[in-house]
This record gives sequence, C-alpha cells and structure tokens, in this order.
Amino acid sequence: MSEGIVLDPTRLVAGAIIGLIILLVLIIKFKVQAIVAILVGAISIGVIAEMPLADILKSVNDGIGNTLKGIALLVGLGSMFGAILEASGGAQSLAVTMVQKFGDKKAAWAMGITGLIVAMPVFFDAGLIILIPLAFSLAKRTGRSALFYTIPLLAGLAVGHAFIPPTPGPVLVASMLGVDLGWVILIGIICGIVAMIIAGPVWGAVCGKKYFVQVPEHVQNQEDFDASKLPDFKVIISIILIPLLLIILKSVFGVIPAMESVMPIFNFLGEPFVALLISTIVAMLVLGLRHGYSMEQLEKIMTKSLEPTGLILLVTACGGVLRYVLQYSGLGELIGNVVGSAHLPIVLVAFIVAALVRICVGSATVAMTMAAGIVAALPAIQGLSPIYLACVTAAVAGGATVCSHFNDSGFWLVKSLVGMDEKTTLKTWTIMETLVGVSGFAVALIISLFLG
Repeated sequence: MSEGIVLDPTRLVAGAIIGLIILLVLIIKFKVQAIVAILVGAISIGVIAEMPLADILKSVNDGIGNTLKGIALLVGLGSMFGAILEASGGAQSLAVTMVQKFGDKKAAWAMGITGLIVAMPVFFDAGLIILIPLAFSLAKRTGRSALFYTIPLLAGLAVGHAFIPPTPGPVLVASMLGVDLGWVILIGIICGIVAMIIAGPVWGAVCGKKYFVQVPEHVQNQEDFDASKLPDFKVIISIILIPLLLIILKSVFGVIPAMESVMPIFNFLGEPFVALLISTIVAMLVLGLRHGYSMEQLEKIMTKSLEPTGLILLVTACGGVLRYVLQYSGLGELIGNVVGSAHLPIVLVAFIVAALVRICVGSATVAMTMAAGIVAALPAIQGLSPIYLACVTAAVAGGATVCSHFNDSGFWLVKSLVGMDEKTTLKTWTIMETLVGVSGFAVALIISLFLG
C-alpha cells in the first residue's frame, strides 16, 4: 500500500465481502470464465476499499509476476512428464503389476495406491480415463460391483492430485505461501495415505456392498490388458520417484549439519524445476525413445500436453492478484488480527476458506487459488515453520477437495464413466471426495499441533 495511506477498516471489510460476492455470482450465476471473474472480484475489492488506483495496478502486476515465476516451469514440465508416462503405457503398467502383486482379494488396495502414484505426474481426468478400464476388468472377473474398484481408484487419484507435488494444486499453494516443496511432499504423502485408505478401500467396500453398479456394456467383451507389452514396473516407479526424492533430499539434508559440504549439489538437483527437468529427460529417453517413439512423436506428445496448462497458470496467477490486493490494502492484516483474537489455528482457517469456495464454485483449482491468496495475505504466515506451512498447504488441498457436486466437472465425468445416476454419484463419489478432504485435513491439523 502507498506510504502514509491508511484505509478505513469498515470499507476494507465491505470491499472484501462485496468483491467476493461479485466473484462468486459471476462464476455461479452468470457462468463467467474464472479468470475474468477473479480479476473483476479482486479489482472490485480495491475500488470499494478506496485503494489508490496505482496500488491496484501494482497488485495485479505483482500478483501475476510473482505467482507465475514460482510455478510456470513446474506445471509445464510436470505436464510433459505425465504425458510421456501416459502415452508409453507406464500408468497401465503400474496398475496391472500392482493388481498382480496384491491379488484379486486385495485389488482395491492396489487400485488406490496406483491412483495415488499416477495422479502425481498425470492430471486427474487423464489418469481416470487411462486406469478405469482396469477397474472394470477386475469387477467383470470377480462379479462384484464396479464401485469396489473404481472408488479406491478415484480416491487415490483425488489424493495424488490434491496433496502431493508435482501436481499443480499443491505446487501453486506452496508457491504462494513460500514453503519448501520438500516439506509439502512429506506432509502430503502422510496426509494422502491416510485419506486414500479411508476414502478408498474402506469406503469402496461399503459402496460396493450397498450399490451394485454394472460394468458398462462396451467393457463386457473387452480383452484384459497384455502386461507383456507394457513398460517395466520397476522402471516406471524409479522415474516417478526421481523428482520426489531429489526435492525431499534437498529439504532433509538442509537441516543436517554433516551434509553441509554437499548441500550446493543437492540444492541444485533438488530445485523443483531441475528435478522435474531431469525426470522428464529420463522419461523421454527410457519410456520414449527406447519404446519406439521418435523425437518428432515425443515433441508432439509433449507439446499437446501443454494445452491445458495455460488455463491452470492464468487462474493461478489471478489468485495471486487476489492475494496481493488483500495484502496491499491491509485487509490481510485485518483478517489476521480477527483470526488471532479468535484463536483459530491458521490450518483450520485455510481448510474452511477453501471448503467454502469449493462448495460454492465447484472448481478445486479456484478454491485452492482463492484460499491460498487469502491465507498468504495474513501477516502471521511470515513467522510459521516450514512444517506448519506444509500443513497449511495440505489443509487448503483438503478443503478444495470436499463436497464435489453438480457444479464440479469431476462429478459429471465420474458419473458418465462409471455409469451411475446423479443420486448414486452423490452418495458415493461426493462422500468419497469429502472423506478425502476431511481426513487429509485432520492429519495435517494433528501434525501442526504437535510438530508445527
């Protein structure tokens, strides 16, 4: 905010309320594109609060620039990495091998774990379309409801997509909060495993017994996967783990005095974009060229994978605008004082804000972006430990996952692919998403209370 200018707290609060209402009405009622709606809402907050126009422009420029510089490369590299994994059959290889190792009796657990791993480099929609035929083939072979296997798969995909980098959601929240991705990965894995178990195999068994969902007709006569034609399981796991391990080692070694001499190397290799670049190059060589793809084919696959990243990056950048408007106007400090006087943990505040936006707007990306922007504007964020900030990131992810319903595209995708009516989808998928979000948040809250 410009020096010497103190905005009226009443106008600040009124501006925030009206601006956020404008944003939500534009998206929900008038179906305005999220980028336009967030920008209009953020600028409305500044205008109503009587921010100097120069400060509003500065908020827009700083919000876009500072937000994108932290995640643009990561989202792009992650998309290309996931596209190679998808095109090579790596995701199917992972799923088929896991099911073989676990056996039909515990195949639901295999589907949940596979979904969690695959969703880290591959977008949720793509992962679901790739892996759901295997869930159907299991249901066909065992004669069980398709929900026995699709719910664990969906839970794993939802967890990997929401909680664990390099998927874009937690990356953008971590960037806005200024927290090291290594800690976000560690906390995300802990929260995610618990969430996957509760919402996946456990809830899937309940759904499978209560609702018999037939395998779609077009799958009935479909042949099972031929595992001999797929990439090697150990190779797939190794490539997926490269960026995770490098990023985690950078964070862990940073607090071990004995590793000081080699820290420059690990600081470089563990820089998220370097780690993802290494894994992408390895995937190109091992899963691409060695499996018969030409460089020209790989270039087309990787270029096409970047098409959806533009929307993700722009929505995220606009969330950064919202964050800087709140910060520069002084509203972040005002909210921080209210939160402090109410003695509410910031982890809880982050979850509630993300959940409210998710329920109203439907988009998990918008929910994460808005919640991260509001929380990042709180002055108290500056003094928090990396572990606590990682828990806040997980709480935002949890809130942005709950209560998927009619305004969420994921709801309709699952309904159509699994072959359920709206009522059954609400009773299965919507509850599963809520279990993922609430249980992941609960674990993050517990960790923050004892280690944060």
